[in-house]
Amino acid sequence: MNTKVWKVDNYVDKLETNPQIVDAAQLLRDNEVVAMPTETVYGLAGNAESDAAVSKIYEAKGRPGDNPLIIHIAEKQQLEQFVAEVPEKAEMLMGEFWPGPLTIIFKKKPGALSEKATAGLDTVGVRMPNHPVALALLKSCGLPIGAPSANSSGKPSPTTAQHVLDDLQGKIAGVLDGGATGVGVESTVVDCTESIPVILRPGGVTKEQLEAVVGEVLVDRALTDEHEKPKAPGMKYKHYAPNAPLYLVSGTRAFIQQLVDEKRQEGLKVGVLTTEEHQAEFAADFVLACGKRAELETVAAALYDTLRRFNQLEVDVIYSEMFPTEGVGHAIMNRLQKAAGHKIINQ
Repeated sequence: MNTKVWKVDNYVDKLETNPQIVDAAQLLRDNEVVAMPTETVYGLAGNAESDAAVSKIYEAKGRPGDNPLIIHIAEKQQLEQFVAEVPEKAEMLMGEFWPGPLTIIFKKKPGALSEKATAGLDTVGVRMPNHPVALALLKSCGLPIGAPSANSSGKPSPTTAQHVLDDLQGKIAGVLDGGATGVGVESTVVDCTESIPVILRPGGVTKEQLEAVVGEVLVDRALTDEHEKPKAPGMKYKHYAPNAPLYLVSGTRAFIQQLVDEKRQEGLKVGVLTTEEHQAEFAADFVLACGKRAELETVAAALYDTLRRFNQLEVDVIYSEMFPTEGVGHAIMNRLQKAAGHKIINQ
């Protein structure tokens, strides 16, 4: 398959009528799949009403069939098509964070979407992305769109169009190149089907921000205890992993350096994931700065690109510093723990 690439200027007026957007929207209506930029990561978009389109998403990614898709919409009124009810707290969260990096879990209407899109569940996750290209595409095609991250399943999520092509060239119909994404980690997923909202996946909207709007918010216990069964099916799978084994290190930078030295003496090529503040303190084959520790938002934005750079450098092992779990740090550590397969070395 020839994968088209459309370079789209995010700031063009009337993006919905841009010929490249119109072209991509027609492919979606034809039940093909295309990658689109969002404010979090690039998403692999397909018609969520079509079994054929949804099957193409799963096939291109190599995604497990029991891992449901998040449905992307451009207008709040679209919820009426496939959501059974909108609880008051969900209304409050939508009012504050939509469009934006927040996915809300609702009870779904039977038969309104492809059963494959929701993995046969009686719930559906929905979000409205805060990106001009994504919103223009959603409005132009007029469909509810399933859109997981546009990468090979299990690998670091894509934050540029090139990342998408590295994984999916020849497997999908096209890529809308809207430049690098902003947030860098996926949306927060919040289950609003119970009286107290529950975070199923940390992301671009923090627990503290949610609680400022709706009061008490719980966190799925599986996010802090790997032995608990996660409520969100997709969270049981390994994600975001670079090619080389990744280890999180709880200890001093001197301890990390000791680990690096041991592996280099064995003849291995070693990478270190750190931040700008500490980059000069390490001696390894490759020391990559992933944002600024004092500004965790920059770490989130650079995380997946940094993991992919280690792949390009063909390192044999990676050691990573750990980060505070307040605010967006919760999402950063969630992604790093998944990428490392929960391998943590304690001093």
